[in-house]
Amino acid sequence: MTQQLPQTPPTEPELSGVRNFRDVGGLPTVDGHRTRYGRLFRSGHLAHATGSDAAFLGSLGLHTIFDFRNAADHRLEGPDVELPGVRNVNIPLSDPADGAEFWRMVRDGDLDQLKTILADGKAAGRMTASYRTIIKERTAEHSRVLHALAQDSVPALMHCAAGKDRAGLSIAISLLAVGVEREAIEADYLKSNDPHRRYKVRRSDTSPAGMSPEVMELLSPLFDARAEYLAAAFATMDEVWGGTERYLSEGLKLAPETRERLRERLLDGSV
Repeated sequence: MTQQLPQTPPTEPELSGVRNFRDVGGLPTVDGHRTRYGRLFRSGHLAHATGSDAAFLGSLGLHTIFDFRNAADHRLEGPDVELPGVRNVNIPLSDPADGAEFWRMVRDGDLDQLKTILADGKAAGRMTASYRTIIKERTAEHSRVLHALAQDSVPALMHCAAGKDRAGLSIAISLLAVGVEREAIEADYLKSNDPHRRYKVRRSDTSPAGMSPEVMELLSPLFDARAEYLAAAFATMDEVWGGTERYLSEGLKLAPETRERLRERLLDGSV
C-alpha cells in the first residue's frame, strides 16, 4: 500500500450535502511518482453543503475552488457556500443555453418524450459528443485552470454539478499534465459511479411512473461515469493534436517550465 502523507484524512469524510467528494492523491505517474494528498480535490456542487460540510472543507486549507457550472446550473442548484479565505473561480464549461431544452425534457418529459431523445443509444451518444466538444473547444478554459494551479491556486477543489463530467475532465487533464498513468486516471474517474457518490436525479414528475425503472434506465447514461466517455476525450486529443503531449503544449499552451511547476505542486518528491 502506498504510504500516505500526514495531511491525508484517515478515512474519506461523509459529507451530507456534498456529493462525490474525494482527494485525488496517491495516484501513480508513469515515472514512479505519486500525486500528493491534500493538493487537489474534486466533488459535486457545494450549494447544499451543511455547516459541518463547510467546516470540513474549510479545514483543507484550500486556496481556490474552481466551479465549472454555468448560469443554468446556478439557477437550478444555487451558488456555492462561501468558505472564508478561499477564492472562488467560476469557469463555465458548457454554454448557458447549450442543451437547455434537452435538460428540461429530462426533468419534465414523459416516457414517450424521453424515449425520443434518449433511447437507442442517443443518451450515451450525447455524452460522448459532449466530452469530445469540451476537449476541442474548451482549451482556453483548461489552460487557464492549469496555469492557475502552477502559479498559486493549490490546494484546489474542482467541481461542477455532479462532479463527474466537467470536473472529471478537468481533473483528468490536470493529472495527464503531471504524468499520471491513464489507467489510474480512469479508475479515479469511475469512482463517481459509487452509490454514495452519484448525483441525485431530479425529476419534476415524482410519481411512480415518473421515476419508474424504465425511465431510470433511459436516464442512466446521462448520470453514469463510463470508460467510453473518457476514452472519447483521450481519442479526441489524439485525433486533433496527434497525442497528449501536443495537446498539452499546443492546445493548452503549457510550457515545459509550467508543467514542471505543476509537478512540484501536485506530486510527491520521491520515486
